[in-house]
Amino acid sequence: MSHLMNNYARQAVAFTHGQGCLLFDEQGRRYLDGLAGIAVNTLGHNHPRLVSALGQQLARMIHVSNLYRVKEQESLADRLAALSGMDEVFFCNSGCEANEAAIKLARLFGHQKGIDHPAIVVMEHAFHGRTLATLSATGNRKVQAGFEPLVPGFVRVPFADLAAVEHVAANNSNVAAVLFEPVQGEGGIHIASADFMHGLRRICSERGWLLMVDEVQCGLGRTGKWFSHQHSGIKVDVMTLAKGLGSGVPVGACLTAGPATGVFKPGNHGSTFGGNPLACVAALTTLDVLEENHLLERAATLGEHMRARLRERLAGVAAITDIRGSGLMLGIELDRPCSELVAAGLAAGILINVTADRVVRLLPALVMTDAEADELVDTLTQVLLAFLAA
Repeated sequence: MSHLMNNYARQAVAFTHGQGCLLFDEQGRRYLDGLAGIAVNTLGHNHPRLVSALGQQLARMIHVSNLYRVKEQESLADRLAALSGMDEVFFCNSGCEANEAAIKLARLFGHQKGIDHPAIVVMEHAFHGRTLATLSATGNRKVQAGFEPLVPGFVRVPFADLAAVEHVAANNSNVAAVLFEPVQGEGGIHIASADFMHGLRRICSERGWLLMVDEVQCGLGRTGKWFSHQHSGIKVDVMTLAKGLGSGVPVGACLTAGPATGVFKPGNHGSTFGGNPLACVAALTTLDVLEENHLLERAATLGEHMRARLRERLAGVAAITDIRGSGLMLGIELDRPCSELVAAGLAAGILINVTADRVVRLLPALVMTDAEADELVDTLTQVLLAFLAA
């Protein structure tokens, strides 16, 4: 009997090693990884460049502290600023910590503007994390239930509903910021339109609000751009990153630009482990490989190929209500709950995920080959059709 806390509904398999987009269990069985650790393993498993870079850094230094300069951290901040057009970077360890930093920054920004009770506009079906503040910002009652009282200071509107945001702007003088995901991952792979994002930018500029974008899951090349909001061409004031930034090594970041720059001063916020040399080398290596191997362009073309193949294989299946996505964030929506598909996929040798009760989510590594992508789609199609016929 394990002493692990029983807070995960784990599948009955343990993996021993991986290579690229393949994983192997204790019996040596092969699995095709269509989830990449929930959009974390950007470069797949056992990537030689990452393994080498981490080994070299391990031999030099793992951690000092943010009481001192960390050259690797400075290099990573410069690199992210160049890719994003942002000005400053705070490093942490996870997406919820990055979003927690953004929430704190927005509140401090509001207080500096003379707002006694700063509020943040957030979206229905959003997922921003599991700390008390990020859980409160999340638009999912299922994950909030039992953890009340939630943190106040969030105004919730329907996703991609600009009129609702306009209504808040006209009636709530406490708002200091808007926080949203360009692609809602946990919410079911829902994509914000360019018009919606431009509308948010206009409202925030007119009202003096911060426009804060959560790119924890959809950032770092997954949608075919370095950052998903770049598809629209807008400029944001705060951006949060994590998941795929370190290809499996925990690292998160909160980036600021424009009016959000300089809000945090020494003592306002911090992290013990955030931006340690090992994590920063993992992130720098990830960015190098993404750029050198043109994996952003690869994500865009391979994702479109997979969506087209799914539409072809599932054409005429009435229970499939939508097939959507952006780059290598794909969602297949069913007309019924389908959480059983996770175990069924595992039995068929593929790793998939179900989110929002009825959306099959695929988040493969950006190094996935054409043959692996076709195998993933074809096997998933067989699993889906068997489930629907049962």
